[in-house]
This record gives sequence, C-alpha cells and structure tokens, in this order.
Amino acid sequence: MSAAKFDTIGQYLLKRLYQAGVKDIFGVPGDYVLGFYDLMMKSQVRHIGTTREDSAAFAADGYARCLGMGALAVTYGVGALNTVNAIAGAYAESSPVVLISGAPGVSEQKDDPLIHHRFGPFTFQREIFERISCASVVLNDPVIAFRQIDHAIEAARRFCKPVYIELPRDLVMAEGYPMPTETVEKFTSDETALAEAVAETMALLSKAVSPMIVAGVELHRRGLQGALAEFVDRTGLPVVATLTGKSVMSERHPAYLGIYEGAMSSETVRETVEQSDVLLMLGVTLNEIDTGIYTAKLNSHSTIRAALNEVVISAHRYPGIALDDFLRALAASVNRCGNNKESSPKPPTGIAFPEVDRQITTARLVERLNRALSNDMIVVCDVGDCLFAAIDLRVHEQSEFLASAFYTTMGFAVPAALGAQIARPDRRALVLVGDGAFQMTGTELSTHARLGLNPIVVVFNNGGYSTERCILEGPFNDINPWRFDRLGQLFGPLAGYEAVTEIEFEEALCNALNNHDMPSIINVHLATDDSSEAMKRLAEHLKSKVKQDG
Repeated sequence: MSAAKFDTIGQYLLKRLYQAGVKDIFGVPGDYVLGFYDLMMKSQVRHIGTTREDSAAFAADGYARCLGMGALAVTYGVGALNTVNAIAGAYAESSPVVLISGAPGVSEQKDDPLIHHRFGPFTFQREIFERISCASVVLNDPVIAFRQIDHAIEAARRFCKPVYIELPRDLVMAEGYPMPTETVEKFTSDETALAEAVAETMALLSKAVSPMIVAGVELHRRGLQGALAEFVDRTGLPVVATLTGKSVMSERHPAYLGIYEGAMSSETVRETVEQSDVLLMLGVTLNEIDTGIYTAKLNSHSTIRAALNEVVISAHRYPGIALDDFLRALAASVNRCGNNKESSPKPPTGIAFPEVDRQITTARLVERLNRALSNDMIVVCDVGDCLFAAIDLRVHEQSEFLASAFYTTMGFAVPAALGAQIARPDRRALVLVGDGAFQMTGTELSTHARLGLNPIVVVFNNGGYSTERCILEGPFNDINPWRFDRLGQLFGPLAGYEAVTEIEFEEALCNALNNHDMPSIINVHLATDDSSEAMKRLAEHLKSKVKQDG
C-alpha cells in the first residue's frame, strides 16, 4: 500500500490563500519564482501580470481593501525590494497584503554563493520586510512549512497588516507535513469594562444637546460598516468621517454631513464638529492628515474614543474592549438620541455646468463628477490636490473610496484601481490622479486595457507637483508634459480625451461614461495656481494664523 500523498508547499500556500478569499495574485515573473508561477497556472488562483512589482503591490492593496485580503508574487531581491514602498504603505494603512517572494533554493544557499539578485546575506531580505509586516516567514523546512503558512495568513487577517512569505525555489514542489490546526485565541472583551464603558457613554449621550459621531478608518478595516449604519439608524445621530475613513458609510445617507479634517473641512462641518458637546469617535486615528495638518480643535473632555482594543472617555481609560464589541453593545443599548432628518446633503447649486468658454477648474470638475457618480462606481484617488478635492465628492455606497490618505504615497491610484476592479468586477473605477503621480505608475493602465477593464481616469494636469508648490515654489516642482490623451497609441485599446474648458470636459466625461469596452483617460488641463476648495480653506486658515501670531 503506497504512502498517502500530501500537498506540496506551493500547493498548500495557494490552497490556503484561496480559502482566505484570494482568487487572484498579482506580480511580475522572475526565475526564483517561476516554479510557483507554473504551479499557480494549474490551480484555482489566477495570475494577473503587472508592468512593475510596486504596481503589483498597490494592486494587491486595492484588492485587499475590497475583499479583505490581497496577494502578490515576485522574485527575490530586485522584485521584492521594488515593493518596499507599497508594502510600507499597506502597513501604515492597515491593509492585509500577502507578499510572496521566490528565493534561491536551500541547496543553492549552502555554499554562500554570489548569485544574481543577491545584495547581502540571504537573511537580509526577510529582515527588511520584518519591519513592515506583522509576520514574516521563510518556508525552508517542509516539516513546519504548513504551520508557518497558516500563521502568516491568520496574522494578516487578524491584524489587517501585510505579511511576508519567502519560498525557496527548490521547495515549491516539496511535500509538506500536515499538522494539527492550532487554535487561534480570539480576542474577547473584558465584560465588566465593556459594561462600564457603555454605561458611561450612554449617560453622556443622554445628556448631550448636540452629540455626533466621527467615523474613522478602523471601521473600514474591521468590516464594521454595517454595524455603524445600524447604530446610526437606531440613534439618529449625525455622522462625519475622517478622510482616511471616507465612505465608511454611504455619503448619501441622511445622517451624513461630510468629511471632518480640521481647517480643510467645509465651514458647516467644522463648526458642527467643534461645537458638539459630545463626540463619539469610532475607529478614528488622529494622524496629521485626518486632523487637517493638526488644525482640528477637539475638546478631549467631551470626547469618547473607541479604538481597536480600548475605549477612552475623557480621562477614563477602559483597556481590553474590542471596537466591534463596543459598537454592537452600544447599538443594543441606545434609544434615539438625535435627529438626522435635516442632515441630508442638499443638491448642488450655483452656475450651471458646463458654462460656455469657461476654463475648467478643480472645484468645477469635482462639482461635475459628483453628478456623474453612480452606485456601481469605486472612486480610487491618488495623493496631492486630487485627494483634497475628493473631500467634496459624495460617493453613493459604503467602502467605495480608496486612497493612500495617511501614508500619502504617489502612484497608488492607477494600480490600486486595477486590484479593485479585479476584486469587484461589478464595479467601475473612477480614478483621480495628478499628472506627477500618473507618471510614476500610470503604465498600469496598459494592464487595464489588456484585461478589458473600463476605468475612467481623470488626470489633474497642472504641470507638476501642486501640493509642493503651495509649500515652496521652485522649478523642481515642474515636470515634463505628457499627452495623456494619446496613450492609447502606446498602451493598446484606450479612449483618450483632452479638456481645457468646461464644454470639453462635459463632452469627454459623457463619452467616457458611455464607453464600457475599454479604459478612458481624460487629460484635464488646470491652471498651475488652481487648487481645490479644501486646499484653499487650509491656506486661508494658515494665513490668518500667521497674521494672529504676527
């Protein structure tokens, strides 16, 4: 009787990823990972080739934000190291991305040879990624490889952070050894602390005159959008979101007021938040971006902050309380304590769009895009003024806005939109990207074209790095102009449009919306000194502060 056959290490890794919801793996082939790629072709998991390794990581990040986990596979050294910035971004933004790196075989490493793609001791690469992942493993021992894979995938799921898996090429087809499944101890809230925190919160809310909710990014990452919506519907409390938490609930919901970002907020939102007598902050991280470059004015004595594993109410700290437990316990305890009927966003008013012979501006562009947004769109935004402009966009559904809003790496949007549309084929990506950011990773639009995807890419073309210009003017902010509307000649089937005036943008946008067969790119020429309303609000605040200090 022949011995039972077990999965190879490569097969088990693919199987466990598929079970975790990863149906597609992004990446660029290289000799140290080719064996794994060959195995992938015979599995249920599909390979999505990208033009660059960092784009593969951004795509996996976008995929993870839509489905809960994403993955990429690259070669050793030159491939993996090209993903460092994107993986660091996923770590900073709490996105569970699985980075699989091929490596020289265990047998190859024994004599310490100077082989290609090597840049130091063979341990160096893992040590680099150990700093920007919540788990890092090298699958160089078949006896424990399966357990290492389970540990890494569970860590990505539990902590919402990237993990690093290194697979030597001579062990891809090595049989592993099944081991008893380890019981993962689930974090459970301290029941006494939870009851006390809920009671104190309810006492504050019941006495409040103008309580409201500030919703943050951790609600996104922990899949608590539905719990938030239920809580809002039961309480009637008005809601604002942080920029990193944008679209944590539908921005067409009657309780939703807008984005709070300190001085970058609209005057109405800012006054409402800063004059509230009780702020219930759920999953909020008080980083530089979400506080409007630290211009937020929040009264800590009237704030309830529920983070991942603790609740802080004024000076009272309740450790050991999970965010999801706190939110659900609150929902079970509340009576209606607010009225959101008057919070419903009003239809845009002002000058009709388009106006004849009027040059397009960032503010008017956003105004028109708001009318174009539909239930089947995901907005994917790069950094720069297009990100600040997006504050005034109102997306229809929850979790339909993706951006590197905290880490603020340029080049995120075009490849992340690839991951988003692969993950959610029922959605269409609307990509907002500056001309500088597009020049970094915009080649991934050719992958969109190759796969027959149909994103609409709006390029904010203002001739360089506009955010930096606001800080310090100089020729270093200028870039070589590209004819973005002509990229179809290079990238394959792609519809290109150019817009200088509102009439031209209207025509281009209508054509793009009706083009469902291929990507569309709109090259929007903006004045060098043009900026979003949010950027103008911040500038005015900083100017007034300088005058006061002077």
